[in-house]
Amino acid sequence: MKATAVGTLMLLAGAGMAHAGSVTQPGETVGLATGAPLPEGLYFVNTADWGCRNTSPDTTCVGVDIPVLAWASPVFLFGGRLQLLAAVPVVEVGVENADYISGFYNPWFAAQLAWNLGNGFGFSYLAGFYLGVDTGVAFDSTSFNQRFALSYTADGWNLTANAIWGIQAAGDTNTINPDFLNVDLTATKKIGKFEIGPVAYYSTDLNSPVPLYRKQSQFAVGGLVGYDFGPVIAQAYLTTDVYEENYGGTDTRGWFRLIVPLWNPPPAQTALLHK
Repeated sequence: MKATAVGTLMLLAGAGMAHAGSVTQPGETVGLATGAPLPEGLYFVNTADWGCRNTSPDTTCVGVDIPVLAWASPVFLFGGRLQLLAAVPVVEVGVENADYISGFYNPWFAAQLAWNLGNGFGFSYLAGFYLGVDTGVAFDSTSFNQRFALSYTADGWNLTANAIWGIQAAGDTNTINPDFLNVDLTATKKIGKFEIGPVAYYSTDLNSPVPLYRKQSQFAVGGLVGYDFGPVIAQAYLTTDVYEENYGGTDTRGWFRLIVPLWNPPPAQTALLHK
């Protein structure tokens, strides 16, 4: 898969802090040109991250692994390529000198339409859902997930804004997690096989699901470095909060991603041999 195509991989499922904040992990789609359509094929994307929040009196650390399978189908609807995605993340949460738990996070399934708008621009709309599960680290509730992404990918650039809107299922009383909005931001440039540039993400709760709930929000910034091994792409980025409200401390987090094309259709034969 070409480097410009790799950036269009949309990743997608994730984790938030247990029973509070975003169901989708803030920052999980950073580095991906989620607004641009993928070339037809099957792709595997694995994003792993680990970081700690300087909560008091003890630091809280969270590790997440998000394996995503994405199929860019040959089907076009309303001019956009139909893409199907699924993920079953794994989460570990530890509080210094206290508890440690780990387990599977909420399974995630989605369908996306992605349009090539021309002149390097792409736009996508995704609709999906997280299934409620009771594993100790997951939300025992189902939630609807919508994503709106705009990307510019010409001349080696990846300028992307991906807005992720999560809505809890109506009438679900198994959780106290709120509706939320995440915005993942990328501004990288490819130089040969290397990719480098600043990244950022923002997240905020949109409602208070129970009395006395304190809505959370945060804004983090960082930098990304990537390398195209051909066909596998690796990316790493480091982020830290510059603003937080009601999280109890700022979060610093390291991320690592592998993008692996599993299958692409053979190129169509465009010429015949002549004697």
